[in-house]
Amino acid sequence: MARFGLVLAMALCLTISVFPDTTTAQLKPNFYGKSCPNVEAIVKKVVQQKVKETFVTIPATLRLFFHDCFVNGCDASVLIQSTPNNKAEKDHPDNVSLAGDGFDVVIKAKKAIDAIPSCRNKVSCADILALATRDVIVAAKGPSYKVELGRRDGLVSTAASVNGNLPGPNDNVDKLNKLFAKNKLTQDDMIALSAAHTLGFAHCSKVANRIYNFNRTHPVDPTINKAYVKELQAACPKKVDPRIAINMDPVTPRTFDNIYFKNLQQGKGLFTSDQVLFTDRRSRPTVDAWAKSSPAFNAAFVKAMTKLGRVGVKVGRNGNIRRDCGAFN
Repeated sequence: MARFGLVLAMALCLTISVFPDTTTAQLKPNFYGKSCPNVEAIVKKVVQQKVKETFVTIPATLRLFFHDCFVNGCDASVLIQSTPNNKAEKDHPDNVSLAGDGFDVVIKAKKAIDAIPSCRNKVSCADILALATRDVIVAAKGPSYKVELGRRDGLVSTAASVNGNLPGPNDNVDKLNKLFAKNKLTQDDMIALSAAHTLGFAHCSKVANRIYNFNRTHPVDPTINKAYVKELQAACPKKVDPRIAINMDPVTPRTFDNIYFKNLQQGKGLFTSDQVLFTDRRSRPTVDAWAKSSPAFNAAFVKAMTKLGRVGVKVGRNGNIRRDCGAFN
């Protein structure tokens, strides 16, 4: 998802059909209470070790979860490797920038879980990703929350299914709301999830137009803070390698907090799709409210993440538990 910048990322959107309430009702925090009671501790330990190795694990995992849920639901379909006969989701242009550290944390957690005889082939890759996402948020000093479990892994993953279902860095509020509404996510959910951009980085290629070629009248997007423009141009000169990375949040890029909203108030949203949340009169009141109150934002984010985790969930014969997260059984 281009928009949730690498990392973060968090760029966000969705494509899935929403399954009946009877499906999501089967999700529950203690789903593995009998089959693998230590699953959360195992995933947490793997996440903590990966974060020690590289901070990128945090935004990469968060962004991976968004990209998974937004296309075909939270079913780990984004983890599937392409084969000669199938180009999978992860190889769509909007997903090729997903950092390997997100995939790696799921793979390592799956291996650690399956190393315990009683847990082997009992925990889905989709649930591992959901747990790891919560744990990286906590590692970045964000809110903790109960993760509903019981998802099965999807049986299909195609690059074509990604088309038009991930928000772009230039999207306006109308388009963002439309994408999220497909999955019964509200405007407040969209704004809360957009704040995942308080972590991680994006590439210069994603902001070049805003700081050099915005339109015929304004070479630079007039909604960007002038001092911030200079910072961005210094970090991303015209002939720089487009893969060079810049922080999504110029103030606290390694901490999950409400500074994201304060940045928007000052014209320091990195993407157009970030800054429009403040410039659009419909979303500005929410930005202002959450800029003032971390508790209010954290509560909204937890609510939105819980709803996101229910999107397109597979149960029963609609999915299975993969032996290898990167390949179908």
